[in-house]
Amino acid sequence: MNIIKFIESFPDENSCRQHFRQVREQECIVCKKCGCTKHYWLQAKWQWQCSECRFRTTLRSGTMMENHKLPIRKWYLAMAFMSFSKKGISAAEMQRQLEHSRYETIWAMMHKIREAMGKRDSQYELTGMVEFDEAYFETETSEKDKQKLKRGRGSQRQQNVAVAAESTPLEDPETGKKEKHCRYFKMKVLEGQGVEEINGFIGQNIAQESIVFSDRSTSYFDIANYVEVHVTEKSTRETTKTTLQWVHIAISNAKRTLLGIYHKIKGKYLQLYLDEFCYKLNRRYFGDRLFDRLTVAIASNYWHENG
Repeated sequence: MNIIKFIESFPDENSCRQHFRQVREQECIVCKKCGCTKHYWLQAKWQWQCSECRFRTTLRSGTMMENHKLPIRKWYLAMAFMSFSKKGISAAEMQRQLEHSRYETIWAMMHKIREAMGKRDSQYELTGMVEFDEAYFETETSEKDKQKLKRGRGSQRQQNVAVAAESTPLEDPETGKKEKHCRYFKMKVLEGQGVEEINGFIGQNIAQESIVFSDRSTSYFDIANYVEVHVTEKSTRETTKTTLQWVHIAISNAKRTLLGIYHKIKGKYLQLYLDEFCYKLNRRYFGDRLFDRLTVAIASNYWHENG
């Protein structure tokens, strides 16, 4: 969907509200009071009423839009701008496009959308043949603090990020040329460089029946306990171009995207920006459907799924 089609489909607030209602009903409304999934619509109130306990659920209740007073059309426009662009859009530019007076409100909304993207991707595991490595992303540091911080591995200037890519080897039957096709990616900010952080990432994000390829870092010794096979190779320039090809392409693209659009990112928000990058990368072939999938992510009952 491009911006012209978007305007034709959602010309006003009411059209956005009607669409969001349909998406929520497709995802199933869950009563916050009794957990019942049977509801009927109160047209005069624009609310659902539980068939069991008669508890009412508003259009935004239980979704990422809950407790946010911005019009739903501005949410839709923000999702459109974030999904139409391959790279991304800054909060300052989004504020200008939406003609909103407060930067903080737009910034908070965009982070809620990124959070929905991350929650959606967290529901899936990588499987099959998986490339794994770590990367260091530089985060915002004041000039005063820079003088006190150490350099190199473990520097407080950088955040350690675990990166995994689900890849499949392919061979051209006519030429015999071998290459890899990549499907899905995962990126997770780690608290440190220790074995525990690596094991936690592998256990939560990679299926047990997978084959994991990595270099010979001492932090990776326990990976074999979490997957079917763990293959290690000495870290060289050739390894980067072959065995861990897609992981390093993703790292390079992510760093270039974040630096080019947002310039400086605080460490505590880095995961949200990586969630947006991975969400769009994992759905790079969705085309017009990307906006529709994002509305589903925003409408999901995460409060219920998370207990």
